[in-house]
Amino acid sequence: MRLGVLDIGSNTVHLLVADARPGGRPLATTSSKKMLKLMRFIDEHGAISDEGLAALVKSVKKAKKAAAKEGVEELLATATSAVREAANGPKVIKKIEKVLGQPLQVLGGTEEARFTFLAIRRWFGWSAGQILMFDIGGGSLEIAGGSEELPELAESVQLGAGRMTVAYLDKDPAGDERIAKLEEHAAQVLEPLAKSFHTLPQPDHVVGSSKTVRSLSRLVGYRRPGWSGMERWVLPRAALGAWIPVLGRIPAEARQELPGITADRTFQITAGAVVLHEAMKAMDVEELEVSPWALREGVLLRYIEDLGW
Repeated sequence: MRLGVLDIGSNTVHLLVADARPGGRPLATTSSKKMLKLMRFIDEHGAISDEGLAALVKSVKKAKKAAAKEGVEELLATATSAVREAANGPKVIKKIEKVLGQPLQVLGGTEEARFTFLAIRRWFGWSAGQILMFDIGGGSLEIAGGSEELPELAESVQLGAGRMTVAYLDKDPAGDERIAKLEEHAAQVLEPLAKSFHTLPQPDHVVGSSKTVRSLSRLVGYRRPGWSGMERWVLPRAALGAWIPVLGRIPAEARQELPGITADRTFQITAGAVVLHEAMKAMDVEELEVSPWALREGVLLRYIEDLGW
């Protein structure tokens, strides 16, 4: 069965197409995305502007056509932080559903964390034991922990890389003073979460997911041998912290020349680095492993299970 997951996020409209079969691993056939950076279209009232809505609708139309071209039998359409928290969210959802011709599943922050944790658990396997997860999107940061398929504790906070860029790092380059203010804000938001997560057993694996984490791992991390000869990216906190002042002092056009930093991530990579570093520090994490699977794969896996095959 060919399935499609349409992830309408704070940064992108991302379509993942995969072939699924009973008991098998979903095999991705196509992955395409349109970078929107919806956080830039949020007005002073917290609503997505008409310009932003028009761009979003256009991207959804394009993704729907791509799904049809790929022979998708079932399209799983989800939306996350930017849409669920927009002041005009109901209007935006109605517009998207009209384009799709089907309901849109708007995920709450905790749901988002649970789907992503499921994908990470499946990728790492049961033998990974206790997992602590960080997932940085454009609008929010999700943290989850547990030893089962679903997390024992899952939280979502508005520390997304795009949101924090607009709120704190709105100058290019950002500079040390703005970065310091973002670090202080992130630390304050994360402090009560850290107290909760410290009640869980010590994690056997700390895992990061999302494009922001993958980009940062290629900038500051290293590769570690894994199962069956597979290599896994590892991101050390100390190296990440050392790079933050550098990212804050060079302009976006120069940041895209750095290893792992694509042109579409230069806008928010500095804020992503600050938030991830503060999250690792709050949770006493020295390094994390990077998962190639995240929210979209989690949605896909849960749907396959719910078919009752």
